[in-house]
Amino acid sequence: SMLGRVSAQSYSFDQSFYPYNSDKFALCFFRDPDVVTSLSRQMKAGAWVPLDKPVVSVDVEPVPCTKVSMELFDPIYSCGILRPSGHVVKCFHDVYPDYDELRQMLQEEDSEHYYVVGREERGEFLFRLFKHLCFGGELCQYEDTIDPYISTTKHIYKDLISVQKDPETKKISVVSTVLKVCAYV
Repeated sequence: SMLGRVSAQSYSFDQSFYPYNSDKFALCFFRDPDVVTSLSRQMKAGAWVPLDKPVVSVDVEPVPCTKVSMELFDPIYSCGILRPSGHVVKCFHDVYPDYDELRQMLQEEDSEHYYVVGREERGEFLFRLFKHLCFGGELCQYEDTIDPYISTTKHIYKDLISVQKDPETKKISVVSTVLKVCAYV
């Protein structure tokens, strides 16, 4: 069961945000008393416990987030990772008994399909979200078809990202800032 294993929090920030000041923003965020009381970490036994030490430093990496369609996944449909039905092709692996071409493409650089999605696209938040959903966690039961991964990625992405339409060009673009933050206690 996922009960007790998944947690999500939402926070509101009502000040000006400047991307060039992301490190300071993240450090202040993790030191805010309201945030600290709501954050927890998972112990090895599976229990969630409050953070017991203050965050002393953070590493912040901007994550590219420019995609407004699912087109970056198009090459996956035509390169041999999937059958025409959308089923993921299974393959042999030395370590993992139940392995497939999709997971191999996502994590092994020497895979023949690794570069089907280019290096730049692999850095996009949309692709990172997809990869995270495909690998899941310790209780993940992998899907046999690609559709659940694609549709779930699309729904979550749309919930997390804000877009706007340029009134002159009518082009839609992402206006959200995505950061990968590692906090150290």
